[in-house]
Amino acid sequence: MGKTVLAAVALLSLTALTGSSAAATGRAAGHFDRPQDGFAPAETLLQDGTPSGIGLDPEPIDDAWRKLAAWTEKTPDLEHPMYAGAVGLLAHDGVVVSRTAAGEQLRYADGQGTELPPQDREPMRTDTIFDVASISKLFTSITALQLVDDGTISLDDPVAEHLPEFGTNGKQDITVEQLLTHTSGLQAEVKLWKLPPEQRVPSIMALTPEHPPGTHYEYSDPNMITLGLLVERVTGHPLDQVVQQWITEPLGMTDTGYNPPASKLHRIAATEFQSDPPRGMVRGQVHDENAWALGGVAGQAGVFSTADDLATLGQALLNGGAYGGTRILSERAVEKMLTDYNTEFPGNAHGLGFELDQRWYMAGLSAPRTAGHTGYTGTSLVIDPASRSLAVLLTNRVHPSREWGSNNRARQELAQGLARALAVFPRQGRDSFHAPRNATLTTEPLGPPEGPLEVSFNAFVDTQRDADGADSLVVESSTDGVNWRPVPLTASGPGAPEGPQQALAGYGHRSWWKVSGQVPSGPGDRVQLRWRYAVDDQYEGRGVNVDGLKASDDHRTLLDSERDSGRLQLQGWAPAPR
Repeated sequence: MGKTVLAAVALLSLTALTGSSAAATGRAAGHFDRPQDGFAPAETLLQDGTPSGIGLDPEPIDDAWRKLAAWTEKTPDLEHPMYAGAVGLLAHDGVVVSRTAAGEQLRYADGQGTELPPQDREPMRTDTIFDVASISKLFTSITALQLVDDGTISLDDPVAEHLPEFGTNGKQDITVEQLLTHTSGLQAEVKLWKLPPEQRVPSIMALTPEHPPGTHYEYSDPNMITLGLLVERVTGHPLDQVVQQWITEPLGMTDTGYNPPASKLHRIAATEFQSDPPRGMVRGQVHDENAWALGGVAGQAGVFSTADDLATLGQALLNGGAYGGTRILSERAVEKMLTDYNTEFPGNAHGLGFELDQRWYMAGLSAPRTAGHTGYTGTSLVIDPASRSLAVLLTNRVHPSREWGSNNRARQELAQGLARALAVFPRQGRDSFHAPRNATLTTEPLGPPEGPLEVSFNAFVDTQRDADGADSLVVESSTDGVNWRPVPLTASGPGAPEGPQQALAGYGHRSWWKVSGQVPSGPGDRVQLRWRYAVDDQYEGRGVNVDGLKASDDHRTLLDSERDSGRLQLQGWAPAPR
């Protein structure tokens, strides 16, 4: 690629002819339990539609947005709004199923939360332009991978090979890959804006790593500042020009770039009232002080964008690097963005540029190849190749003050809404039972059994990675309806835990498990069974589905949920039909 975008490819747009990529590939949309391999067809184009029009359940999406909209005002558990305003966009299989705005893009006069008069406030719009903060790192990463694609640089190259002044104070062995995966050993933050302008870039070049390269994960702005400088040095052009020529113009992202023009100010969400440095209410300029100190263009921050433009970028990556007849990355490069390079640092899964499998904001969309990034201003982008879905949330949560707190609950809620809108089809029969959160399914007293009592069922589990007493499914038995004890369970299937388990938990595998267990009982005992799902307050998944519930002894079947559903008491569980 070098100084030009990869040559445009002639692609027949089956999407335009058929109305959806699902039709083009001959598969049904809306499945959570049928994960996809590979990329979406390169010709997939985003188009507007409805959840029900492509087989999604609209209710979870609507519920999620009602919560997000409510958080633009004070709630019983918040002393102030979570954010002044928000824009959300959800897409599945090339169809935008939700695009919504709530609240205001300009609301406050100062950092203490003094509200402007109603006539001076500005409502949020679906095309509001946001400072996306660290989502900017994805743009820097893509330009670096474009250089890798055309052979100009290599991931194994020492950064100092391209920035010789960087190779001081123990940084001579730091590689391009280590910048992209935040394993360079550089510190998390710097304060360039406190330095004279002529010292800002040299201070980055003079940094001393806090850890030997490759031995530690530390999410680091200096990594991406350095990578942006490398792109500029190799291409001979400023980073904003490279991003425009290689990414935003080819993809038609007309509202995306650095230092937006004054003519768009009326569409830009305000961020923070800053007194140190004394910038006042920041609007139309980058919020990040270091990027501001570097002229608004830096590798770690500075990009402004809209929900629709970010969705276009997300779809291009779901397509394997192509969109609208233009290829910006090779499929091989996109695969590297979706591959965990940080297996030595559990919990910090990271592709080249993208964070991977981060339950804390990806919620039920989490999986090993689910990619995303957040931004300090209150933004997030989630791309789920397994369901060919994406979620964009843009808020101005730092307006008027970063001290007002996090919007992680909103990030989770939007991703969760899309995850729960996707169907999990029953493993057998017409229905399964679904529990999105705390729920209990109890049988009538069974038996007494003649010999050992065995329970078996199918389970689709999307909770947490490990069972720790929370966010897990347990089966319990009782002979008196008062005292319950867990039934040890053995599960089989992709992603199933090994050996007997007191509770079932896990996520990312998106497949049904076959589960069985022996129920202790004595002669003459009548036994009740219950399936209990419990969640904590954080990072819950899509939930649990069960079907094919059976209890049998040596001679007969005492319970079969496919024919005895009337013998089940459901609290929090609901039938999930085919």
